[in-house]
Amino acid sequence: MSVPIPTRVHYHKGDRELELGYPDGQSYRLPVELLRVYSPSAEVQGHHPSEAVLQTGKRHVGLLDISQTGRYALKLHFDDGHDTGLYTWEYLHDMAIHRQAWWEDYLARLARAGASRDASVIRIHQV
Repeated sequence: MSVPIPTRVHYHKGDRELELGYPDGQSYRLPVELLRVYSPSAEVQGHHPSEAVLQTGKRHVGLLDISQTGRYALKLHFDDGHDTGLYTWEYLHDMAIHRQAWWEDYLARLARAGASRDASVIRIHQV
């Protein structure tokens, strides 16, 4: 069975969600944070699962641009400067269908690492 190809891709900037609409009428909204922390890039995934890098501080990440790559993927340009990795239709569809499981896995990994979805803030005290 081949994976469906979206007929509509829309970025909801205020909600920071990417909406994918499919020919069968199904529609899924994916948080940009989820897309960013599960980027299929080698920078995030590594070249082996043991090399994956936990992404932290991405709660407020947004998109600057979305471009289609051939007939098989999207390239997402995030406002934190990340723009590597191609989101294939199969990868996006799997993320959409299993969104809750991916989200719970991300939160569990953050908890195990004692990390946060929020960016680190350094307080500067002036005298």
